[in-house]
Amino acid sequence: MKPRDNTIKLGQFLKLMGIAPTGGQAKLMIQGGDVQVNNLVETRRGRKLVKGDRVTIEGKTFEVNLENQDAEIE
Repeated sequence: MKPRDNTIKLGQFLKLMGIAPTGGQAKLMIQGGDVQVNNLVETRRGRKLVKGDRVTIEGKTFEVNLENQDAEIE
């Protein structure tokens, strides 16, 4: 999946990476303050991510790469 505008919403990213099984679960994780984007807590599930953004949840960090969404980096 390659978005047309080279962005992906945070909630969609969590589902795509298999971090959250559903959009509802992604929403709860984000609103609960469990997700960081570029080392800052992010509570907006509609936050648009771009290539190179780093998403951290449960001690694991994933780098956004819109061409190949399988990069866990830490």
